[in-house]
Amino acid sequence: MSTEEIHPSDAHLTGYLQRMSESIESINARIARLATTLDINLQNESELNDVLTQNDERPPPVERRKPGAARTGMSPERRKSHLRQELRALLVLRYGVATRYVEQVGVDTTRHILVSAQDKLEREGFKPGAAGVDLRRVFSGH
Repeated sequence: MSTEEIHPSDAHLTGYLQRMSESIESINARIARLATTLDINLQNESELNDVLTQNDERPPPVERRKPGAARTGMSPERRKSHLRQELRALLVLRYGVATRYVEQVGVDTTRHILVSAQDKLEREGFKPGAAGVDLRRVFSGH
């Protein structure tokens, strides 16, 4: 048996790491799309802080119409509020997921997963750091 053969435990680990990467990639993609839609620069600390501390902000009240009137959807203000809440929740979720990944697979593997997810977003046309911090700059020290 050669040392290059993949053992069942290695295949399991590879699959597990792949699922971890896919999770972060999908979270980052949604974060980047929401930030773009809401015109929020997540690399700007002030704008990021505004998103993260919005918990006191209440969505606009639901429109009350006559019982027979057709609903065409929610108001633009209400939709924007919902999108901001989703963005905040995803940012918090990503932090928790990354923290859990560090505990499970270590700092280096987590760094690789996060940078790879950012690289994938960039290949899809997003600017570096569209989903938050530009990780290549952070990890390279520039």
